Amino acid sequence: MASKLSSKHFHDEDAAFAYVEARVWPSGPTCPHCGGVERISKMQGQSTRKGLYKCYQCRKPFTVRMGTIFESSKVALHIWLQAMYLVAGSKKGISSHQLSRTLGLTVKTAWFLSHRIREAMREGDLAPFGAGGGAVEVDETYIGRKKGKPIRGAYHHKMAVLGLVDRESGRARLFHVTQASGGNIQPIVLDNLSREARLMTDQAMMYRKIGREFAEHSSVDHEAKEYVRGDITTNTVEGAFSIFKRGMRGVYQHCAEKHLHRYLAEFEFRYSHREAHGDDDEARADRILKGVVGKRLTYQPALARA
Repeated sequence: MASKLSSKHFHDEDAAFAYVEARVWPSGPTCPHCGGVERISKMQGQSTRKGLYKCYQCRKPFTVRMGTIFESSKVALHIWLQAMYLVAGSKKGISSHQLSRTLGLTVKTAWFLSHRIREAMREGDLAPFGAGGGAVEVDETYIGRKKGKPIRGAYHHKMAVLGLVDRESGRARLFHVTQASGGNIQPIVLDNLSREARLMTDQAMMYRKIGREFAEHSSVDHEAKEYVRGDITTNTVEGAFSIFKRGMRGVYQHCAEKHLHRYLAEFEFRYSHREAHGDDDEARADRILKGVVGKRLTYQPALARA
């Protein structure tokens, strides 16, 4: 059986352009300048840039890189595709140092590629969880350490993450919150859950008020060592947290708070599109590729929170 990475688009630049164009432009080339789809021709000639088209409506040239995370990158497109496949296929993530060694890039370039790919993994799906009365588990966890924060109290110095898992679809949504309080969590839960959802949480006081907004609210008492009662549990969302934490501690080891939202997008994407849902590594890589448009990330915004 041939390696998946032996496919031509991972090694040949012309094949890489054709592969990306087929997924970004499924109905044919679209001009990123004027949005035109007619009177577009591919430029020919030995000195012409690879994948160059010209729109004869606005008379401007473009390639499939323009308006995507690939724009202005000097890294070859087939290397980008290799990086995407490696990120998509690594359950707990892949470090910039590992990417740099595998792909022959500098660590700085590999770090930047990683963050651009995480932007492409950010799906922004707004469909509410729990439609039709489905069960949705909600919980919070803590990770890392906030910059400059002294250790005071159990979680005061840590970064807070809110997790939602829709049991029926198996999808997850992970959010960075400045503090795990009712005031911060309630708007997120209300925006992401259908009011007919069956809300399942632990017995934290903040969930009692939130729970009144839904058709049903059930909780388990972790302090009393209760983790499952019938189908009431938060074990599913805690399982999603477990994968996230193992990746952050074992692979990435450190994450500045200003970058946490991108790492959350990465783990949320892989959890929602895992093999149990029929998505293998190749399918996940293609899903990432379909999310590259409109998410160009320049170096400076990558350093500061977007």
